[in-house]
Amino acid sequence: MAEAAGDAEAAGVRAFWRRLGLPGLVDVHTHFMPERVLRKVWGYFDALGPATGGALEWPITYRREEAERVALIREFGVRAFTAMLYPHKPGMAEWLNGWAVDFAARTPDCLHTSTLFPEPGVETYVREALDSGARVFKAHVQVGAYDPADELLDPAWGLLAEAGTPVVVHCGSGPAPGKHTGPGPIGRVLARHPRLRLVVAHMGMPEYEDFLDLAERHGEVRLDTTMAFTDFSERLAPFPPDALPRLAALGDRVLLGSDFPNIPYPYLHQLHALERLDLGDDWLRAVCHDNGARLFAG
Repeated sequence: MAEAAGDAEAAGVRAFWRRLGLPGLVDVHTHFMPERVLRKVWGYFDALGPATGGALEWPITYRREEAERVALIREFGVRAFTAMLYPHKPGMAEWLNGWAVDFAARTPDCLHTSTLFPEPGVETYVREALDSGARVFKAHVQVGAYDPADELLDPAWGLLAEAGTPVVVHCGSGPAPGKHTGPGPIGRVLARHPRLRLVVAHMGMPEYEDFLDLAERHGEVRLDTTMAFTDFSERLAPFPPDALPRLAALGDRVLLGSDFPNIPYPYLHQLHALERLDLGDDWLRAVCHDNGARLFAG
């Protein structure tokens, strides 16, 4: 029964992008990581329900083995995806990057993803990751609990800006604010490195308009749609309807992200959530494929 439901959903995802005349999807925000790390992430989400008295239940929709998850995202027609990794302590990033080299080698449709942390040696291992073929980086300011403008990171940001390598950064204050979340800290990074190809995860939820401001001021800043506009997120942090024209105007710098497999709803729902914004098929085509394909064309 579950397999039949999966087949039906995959057919629905394929029908979505085929209606738009696309060759598939480019998803810049998916999570593949060492299994024991991923299970700890799942444990965190599993604990949210009891910790909040049932106010925030977060069931993992795609709690499957790695090979099954890779097969499913391919069945959806996702032509390029990522392995968003993020450390929460010193010494972890370089180990995760080593795992990512192997994963990229055996999963060619996954964009080789690396990460970083403010620690001695970060410039060295970021350079090594770039030399080994990393095409996108992930930084999680909230989980890592660090200031992205930390001087230790400055040389690494410079390397990434010079290389033109996109960096997906969770810097918004959702689902819970951190000491260094919000537009201010990452804005200081951009002041030093205006050419940094920054992709703001989750549209900067819940500070949507602040991060729209940042994108309007910096031509290399992009936003990913991860979890934004879905029923789940609209209950917690609704996107302001008055900001939709600004979102439409930035249509060439908005990228599809999903958070697969860690989402509490089916993958197809994210696509339908974008569709019901009613910003037009050209906008959907750009967001769901063309912007990402252009960003990673090199």
